[in-house]
Amino acid sequence: MAKLSIRDLDLAGKHVFIRVDFNVPIKEGRIKDDTRMRASLPTIAYALEHGATVILASHLGRPKGGPSPEFSLKPVADHLATLLKRDVTFATDCVGEPAVTAIAAARAQGNNLVVLENVRFHKEEEKNDPAFARQLAALADLYVNDAFGSSHRAHASTEGMAKLMPQAAAGFLMEDELKYLGGALESPERPFVAVLGGAKVSDKIEVIENFLGRVDALLIGGAMAYTFFAAKGLPVGKSLVERDKLDAARAIMATAAEKKIRFELPIDHVVAEKIEAGIATATLAVDDPAIGDRMGLDIGPKTAALYASVLAKAKTVVWNGPMGVFETAPFDAGTAAVAKAVAAVKGTTIIGGGDSVSAVAKAGVTAEITHISTGGGASLEFLGGAVLPGVAALSEK
Repeated sequence: MAKLSIRDLDLAGKHVFIRVDFNVPIKEGRIKDDTRMRASLPTIAYALEHGATVILASHLGRPKGGPSPEFSLKPVADHLATLLKRDVTFATDCVGEPAVTAIAAARAQGNNLVVLENVRFHKEEEKNDPAFARQLAALADLYVNDAFGSSHRAHASTEGMAKLMPQAAAGFLMEDELKYLGGALESPERPFVAVLGGAKVSDKIEVIENFLGRVDALLIGGAMAYTFFAAKGLPVGKSLVERDKLDAARAIMATAAEKKIRFELPIDHVVAEKIEAGIATATLAVDDPAIGDRMGLDIGPKTAALYASVLAKAKTVVWNGPMGVFETAPFDAGTAAVAKAVAAVKGTTIIGGGDSVSAVAKAGVTAEITHISTGGGASLEFLGGAVLPGVAALSEK
């Protein structure tokens, strides 16, 4: 069922609680990367333009269930004022008298925009404590969730309070995530190709299994490929292998064959003795025992070309996880090649959060991607078929 949208709400004169994901990196009081903040600006601006008093809530970092100055959202509130070019009122707590007073002040002053202090300064947030959820709900008339990246957690500000509100709707960021990720899973234009990389098969088993009933081709890269190689009896040297997942890897390959899904593993790889910039490397076929005691750290050029040829025919692509240790040259070439191949696709391309977001930015192709998820863990769980508590709590249209 489609979820209620902020567009469906009568916002004029209402207190609107918007759960955002402003969990941004801060150093010495300065925001180092405001991507997540910018992603929610359209939702915030829309609510303000339609006459709402906007109450923003977020977590920041991992405080130990109490106030901690280094995790205060005050620098975030200051930066938001700069982004929006308007005054922002900061509440020194997310509930109680400080929150109520700040909201009243924002209305009286006419800026109508409040940033509440870090919801994780209360241990009840992560426990989804009903009494704490009621305190949050008491601040507003309507609820909007624009924090897809936090919606895989059943916390008070993402799930508990949403169930207490007369209407709980999706913001524009949330809408886009559900539209593109959900669309890829439910009604993709074909051929539908998934590219999965990263370190561990265990992190992606649910995603792979969910994709096996949906995709036309699955391309595997990164260290997780070596668990599949080990399952096939290929030489892996000192590459990362999850020995307890060999049976799972065999089962995945058997299912792909049974369902006639194209399942591609690397055919060549770049190996070295350790992860170190400028270290001596060799490019070998994956069945070459010359790997010896070295480890595989990137897909090779033949694999990159093979994957690019599969992607060239795709109409829908989901990519999650790098093809190698892309943070360190020369092990970044495979990931960069795949990023450019994905960007060249004539169809819908979706980056499923995590390191892949950094990879497309490093390759300079961010602007050519249809949708870049802000989700990380939430994207993985969603793509794995999980019901996200923060999404399930939203009102149906």
